[in-house]
Amino acid sequence: MLANELYGLRKDLRERGIVFAYSGYVTENVLSGVGDALKKKLAIEDADTKTIRSVFAVFVEQMQNIIRYSVEQIPPFDMPPTADHPAELRYGILTIGQEGADYVVHAGNLVMTSDVPRMRERLSAIQAMNREQLKSAYKEQLRSGPDEHSKGAGIGFIEIARRASSPIEFDFMDIDGKLAFFALKAKI
Repeated sequence: MLANELYGLRKDLRERGIVFAYSGYVTENVLSGVGDALKKKLAIEDADTKTIRSVFAVFVEQMQNIIRYSVEQIPPFDMPPTADHPAELRYGILTIGQEGADYVVHAGNLVMTSDVPRMRERLSAIQAMNREQLKSAYKEQLRSGPDEHSKGAGIGFIEIARRASSPIEFDFMDIDGKLAFFALKAKI
């Protein structure tokens, strides 16, 4: 990109209150490195300890969702890994910004359109829960273990909602009938 195009992108992000933006392939090492920078940035801004922990926890959950579930990956989701491409790299976008006094974590990635109804149902249920219900759902999920579609403990969305200061927001956009773009927003 030419300097004016890249500067225009920078300016747009800053005008939207974005203090951090990542778009690309994500690995645990990227998560760790970016997480360290995020913690330092929040500490420099003199955010309180609870806010730093909550923003960081939501950031980690969002990045792990991309790492585990984005279907935009290398090797492609419809090809098995090979010796040339033994490890999956998953693609997504994540931003952290401020809206007034709140920090906001947005994340997005491609998912299979066939997964959208199940995800929408789960997220709608979580979105409708109050603090006490989220706490109960968290404990119940830990006791019962992950569902068949989970690649972790199955508590990621609940944890994000527990850390958020208002109900999580989410959306899906159909891409081509086979793929959809999933977006999740949490205010802290």
